[in-house]
Amino acid sequence: MGMITRARKPVLALALTLPGAAFADGHGIAMYGEPALPPDFAHLPYANPDAPKGGRIVTGEAGGFDSLNPFILGGNVPWNLRYLTSEGLMGRSWDEPFTLYGLLAERVETAPDRSWVEFTLRPEAAFSDGTPVTVEDVIWSYETLGTEGHPRYRGLWESIENIEATDDRTVRITFSEENPELALISGLRPILQRAQWEGRDFGESPLEPPIATAPYVVDDFEPGRFISLRRNPDYWGADVPFMQGQANFDEVRLEFFGDGAVVFEAFKAGELTTHREFNAAVWNSQYDFPAVERGEVILEEVPHRRPSGMTGFVMNTRKPPFDDWRVREAMIQAFNFEFINEAINSGDIPRITSYFSNSDLGMREGPAEDMVADLLGPFADELLPGAIDGYALPVGDGSERNRAGVRAALGLLEEAGWVPGDDGVLRNEAGEPFRFEILLQQGATETQQITDIYVQALARLGITPTVTTVDQAQYNQRTGSYDFDMTYYRVGLSLSPGNEQYRYWGSEDAALEGGRNWAGIEDPAVDAMIDAILSSQSREEFLAATRALDRALMAGRYFVPVWQWNISRLAYYDTVAHPDYVPIYGDWIGWQPDVWWSTEAQ
Repeated sequence: MGMITRARKPVLALALTLPGAAFADGHGIAMYGEPALPPDFAHLPYANPDAPKGGRIVTGEAGGFDSLNPFILGGNVPWNLRYLTSEGLMGRSWDEPFTLYGLLAERVETAPDRSWVEFTLRPEAAFSDGTPVTVEDVIWSYETLGTEGHPRYRGLWESIENIEATDDRTVRITFSEENPELALISGLRPILQRAQWEGRDFGESPLEPPIATAPYVVDDFEPGRFISLRRNPDYWGADVPFMQGQANFDEVRLEFFGDGAVVFEAFKAGELTTHREFNAAVWNSQYDFPAVERGEVILEEVPHRRPSGMTGFVMNTRKPPFDDWRVREAMIQAFNFEFINEAINSGDIPRITSYFSNSDLGMREGPAEDMVADLLGPFADELLPGAIDGYALPVGDGSERNRAGVRAALGLLEEAGWVPGDDGVLRNEAGEPFRFEILLQQGATETQQITDIYVQALARLGITPTVTTVDQAQYNQRTGSYDFDMTYYRVGLSLSPGNEQYRYWGSEDAALEGGRNWAGIEDPAVDAMIDAILSSQSREEFLAATRALDRALMAGRYFVPVWQWNISRLAYYDTVAHPDYVPIYGDWIGWQPDVWWSTEAQ
């Protein structure tokens, strides 16, 4: 498999060059400008190269699992397994918006317009079974993930014109689209062992972990109960600068429980090492148990500077009644955020105000101006109210009845053809009641609490939704096939939005089974704003494009947003520790357990 050539796709109308980031030839590559770390860097700034090796960290998860292959669509896989058990050619620094440094690859080179990227493997790169990583493994991984793997990998594969070995340690990828981010995305694809799947279906044997190169391998597991990952003592990358101060635990263990409340009790009992608390009221009132009082458990609030992303009830616009924006706005008006936040969080957590709130990428108040207005202007006739003139979520008075929100919701619903009948039930002209289903996942205790209060508010409109709770397998199946009206959904966003935005909100992915565009968004303006992000030639253009995208999405009224976690609330036993320096992404992928260590190992 020396070279794979693909048919050329139509080229997007994107700019060809990026200032200060054109030709890359060396240890790293940044989306904009140059990597912050020099070629001779010794370790990532948020890693402690003197951290001791040994000990264990135990985390708890609500739910279960029935697969250990995180690279295919089928099965329930722990969300963090793919980050712990696989590596890419490059590794990401979480202290920069989007910069990669050499991991499996010792060198990266790109064309000035990033129409191709070339990676040179380290000669010592090896899989967990000791066999060397070859260029053939790399090419096979890209093709297999792009054709048989999870849909998240298809976008890159469809953008590759050809991939070929230029020598026994170097692979060149040529793109069919003028998209500068593709060079970086290519560096993050997990590299798997071709020989493991020779003559076999990649999707079979979901409980057989794929052989990869990461420092951790699956050692023991019991489906639905626990997974034990052990640090490979012969890990190939122990001396690579990027890995200094990382992978410090001998064991990373994931324990699974029926719901979040049981996870908390397990932590209090000392069965878990660390616990993230998402409920501010619980954090303020229930973390006074004996281990805290004895000083054995540390309570810490970790700030970050990444976007809020979007969390809340997503509405499926593929199906009525949520194909009408006025109905969606009515659902937002009826959601009594201030009352719910007080009831669940003692009012201590701020609301998500937009997809990129809590960061410089978020939309600004009031009418669109300057470059943002210029980007949205061509779509003025199609954009929904608020996109250009300004949109903000309603603010209630904190009372349970939320009279202003209810009045606004009833007015919008009447415009959309829904009025209360003599029995108080909201009906359309045909006399059909307003009905929809809220789909929830089993074990999501807080989500159920939010839903219960929301359902009471909807009853004041004459709407009684059906609330259906299913296990994780059913939930994944139904959301993957978009068999829902409304469900609770979280999309995390980074400081470097790019091609993944097509997956979340792009028209082409609205019908993609197993995709991330749960709302079914098909909006030319949204597509164009994502194009503008990818074609930005300066930081100013990039900011304008993200803020314009933020406006188009918020005006679309696809989510009923809840609160944002602009800090992480972490409780952990004094048997583990982390460096004082926290990256800009905060408590995020690549921080825990990556750079933490065992104090007992000291």
